[in-house]
Amino acid sequence: MNNVHASLSNRTGSPCDWLPAVLDITRAAADQILAVYNGDIAVHHKEDASPVTAADMAAHNVLVEGLSLLNPHLPVLSEESKHIPFEERSRWRRYWLVDPLDGTQEFINRNGQFTVNVALIENHEPIMGVVLVPTTGVCYYACRGEGAFRQTASNVVPDPIHSRPFRGDCLVVAGSRSHGTEALQRFLDNLPTCEVVSLGSALKSCLVAEGKVDLYPRLGPTSEWDTAAAQCVVEEAGGAVTNLRMERLRYNTKRSLLNPHFFVSGDPRRDWSRFLL
Repeated sequence: MNNVHASLSNRTGSPCDWLPAVLDITRAAADQILAVYNGDIAVHHKEDASPVTAADMAAHNVLVEGLSLLNPHLPVLSEESKHIPFEERSRWRRYWLVDPLDGTQEFINRNGQFTVNVALIENHEPIMGVVLVPTTGVCYYACRGEGAFRQTASNVVPDPIHSRPFRGDCLVVAGSRSHGTEALQRFLDNLPTCEVVSLGSALKSCLVAEGKVDLYPRLGPTSEWDTAAAQCVVEEAGGAVTNLRMERLRYNTKRSLLNPHFFVSGDPRRDWSRFLL
């Protein structure tokens, strides 16, 4: 993590000035994931029956260590953290919210469609987001007021990205590769003519952000660490992440860390809730 420590030594006070260090920390976590991905993958299960691997924990440790060095005063809430009571969390004004390995099932299936997600939350809203694909090195990132960007492993200069307005012709929809539901299928049946793209992890939201997909409806369970980083990217790209009442997703407002069902839309003017039964 030499690059991380170099970035830390150059940081200033604004959260957006932390972004280079956060990118370094996220890449270091991705390296740990790939070390496991390229070997034998031993799968265990948590109390809720969701899968977990050594890669989840290795990335978690890198992220917690690196982000704590970046600012020792900010809490880090990770999917792999121990349970933190809401009485404690409710006092946080600003904190890191991370998913060390989003798409563990995709990781186990070795299809490459998993990500490392890092978000900075302030007053219940994501103000920084980094979504990195370990297998390709592609990174999506944003900081509030600074726009959204996509950077490849071979491109030093990142490309700005923008979501696209829906023009009323063929609607392109992203769906979950591993977590499709009957409710989602009923919703899709109500939509205009569409093409459905199946993907894993936060990549679905990132495709909305870069204008390749119009809509990602999630009508199944997710947690707050699954969405926060990508939400910042989508919003800075011009899109929206809302619940089914078309209200913006907010974070750490209740005891449960489960999200409501939601839409990720490239065109905030569209009310997709009217296609729900």
